[in-house]
Amino acid sequence: MKSHSSTSAKSFSARQLLFIILFLLAFSGMTLFLFSYQRDEKRFANITTELFVGEMKANTLNMHYTLAHPENFGVYDYKPVLSCYNAEQRLYSQAQTENTLAALDALHTEKLSPQDAYLQQLLIRSLKNSLLLSDFAYYSEPLSPSSGTQSQLPILLAEYAFRSRRDVEDYLALLDQTDEYFASLLLYEQEKAAAGLLMPAVFLKEVREQCDAIVTKEALEEGTHFLQTTFQERLGPLIQSGEITSTEAQNFLTQNDRLLKTVLLPAYISLGDGLLLLEDESILPAGLAALPEGKRYYEQLLISETGSYRPVEEVQTMLTDQFAKEYDSIRKIITEHPDILQNYNDESLSVFPYIDAPQMLLDLQKRMSEGFPPLPGGAAQAAVKAVSPSLEDYCAPAFYLTAPLDDTDSNTIYINRRKTPAGLDLYTTLAHEGYPGHLYQTVYYNRTACASHERPVRELLWYGGYQEGWALYVELLSNDYAADLLREHGQEQEALLAKLEGHNRSLQLCLYSMLDIMIHYQGASYGQIAKVLENFGVTDIDSMKAIYYYIIQSPCNYLKYYLGYLEILSLQETAEELWGEKYTDYRFHSFYLDCGPSDFLSLRERLAAEES
Repeated sequence: MKSHSSTSAKSFSARQLLFIILFLLAFSGMTLFLFSYQRDEKRFANITTELFVGEMKANTLNMHYTLAHPENFGVYDYKPVLSCYNAEQRLYSQAQTENTLAALDALHTEKLSPQDAYLQQLLIRSLKNSLLLSDFAYYSEPLSPSSGTQSQLPILLAEYAFRSRRDVEDYLALLDQTDEYFASLLLYEQEKAAAGLLMPAVFLKEVREQCDAIVTKEALEEGTHFLQTTFQERLGPLIQSGEITSTEAQNFLTQNDRLLKTVLLPAYISLGDGLLLLEDESILPAGLAALPEGKRYYEQLLISETGSYRPVEEVQTMLTDQFAKEYDSIRKIITEHPDILQNYNDESLSVFPYIDAPQMLLDLQKRMSEGFPPLPGGAAQAAVKAVSPSLEDYCAPAFYLTAPLDDTDSNTIYINRRKTPAGLDLYTTLAHEGYPGHLYQTVYYNRTACASHERPVRELLWYGGYQEGWALYVELLSNDYAADLLREHGQEQEALLAKLEGHNRSLQLCLYSMLDIMIHYQGASYGQIAKVLENFGVTDIDSMKAIYYYIIQSPCNYLKYYLGYLEILSLQETAEELWGEKYTDYRFHSFYLDCGPSDFLSLRERLAAEES
């Protein structure tokens, strides 16, 4: 019995030992498994943090518009700096991008959280596209007459928020670097010229004229320049809060005036003089297709600007099909209401129920409520300002200055009064820039991203098609809102005209997008474009040239809006097929907004994965 008992005891100990060994092996495997997950998550966190902080420190102007409080995002010691062009720096940045891409590729996607896995995918695609574009070092145009740095920088300086004394000091430091900044842009243009890629003389003249008009000695001497008046206005709240004293404010005003007169004004003069020396009358306006690698660059630029990965030929098909739809919609309205064309340009019918921007924004918020998710944390206010008269000729009809990630109540919409009349045009413009457009979309994402602890590196990713496509999508929808509003005020004819105007606007942008491809990808000449425009009723030579020149100066710009819009319609159609009876506009809009800024290939994949 003892022997049996002894044997039994030994047998139990052996099994116990085996169990312990198996447990340790399993525990070790689980530990390695968890460590592997944590390792990839940690590496991803380190990569993205380093990338974000590095970009913020390299460009103070961009950082200030991205973050209200950089210290809360790991950006501590930084020197205020304008990111100047440098050929060596460009090569260094390219090498850094390659290293970052390699590090991201080395991570195991399945070991990241779903949120990080999606971000990894976006980053990889974006960085790959950046590398492909870097092969075309001198094909971009930072001084485009239509929306170049020479006209954009003053607006960014005028709206540079003063939240603290440090902001004022940073602003003045940046202003003190504008001469070096413009000198680097001139250097880039000189290198473009040496590479045989200089812009036409007629465009260089436009830029020079802008340099002469945007900052003038007369306005600065009189103290009436908007960079003087806005600077003083921004100091006011700092004095009231006790952040600075009146004496300190006066010192800042003196510094600002000195820098505007001795640094910024000479910078504009030097840039204009330098461009004059580069002018070559033998270089005539032409699309990218006329350049050695122009078609290949255009294909890559199309991806970068729109976020659409469709081949150019497929994009053309989409445009042609949509053009036919819009044309049929217009013809149907005219056929059913033959007298409408007589009233189309009748100013007596242009009276709109609301005349000021705040009323219109409130009405838009009310009408969008059923089809769009509410903003987390409640509605965000917007300051609607007029573009300075000195910038009206060079600015878009309207634009929204993006609020910082951590300050979603700082929203500004600029209206160019010279290019945006009141009434229906202002209403749809505010829908585009405000609700449910850029302001709503930006604030929605910023608040959602902060609440879900989205990594701030995503702020570096820009998708023109996602943002501008959405703004156009809701702008065209606002024509229906306007029609409802007009009917409520007994203006049936005006309501019909509002719907017609929406289809006409869509048709026009579709046409311009097709012209963009004809000019930049197929090499269409001015004569060929003029014939197309004549077929659609544009016969004024100045108007034809203006359209042709603008498209040359801004390749893919119309497509950024219109192809983005068509991609949203395509995504919406797919959602309807996948969701069936569960589809609602509210659900689709929520999906689109919750995904955040993305390329459309990633959005389609995410939509499909959501239903799998």
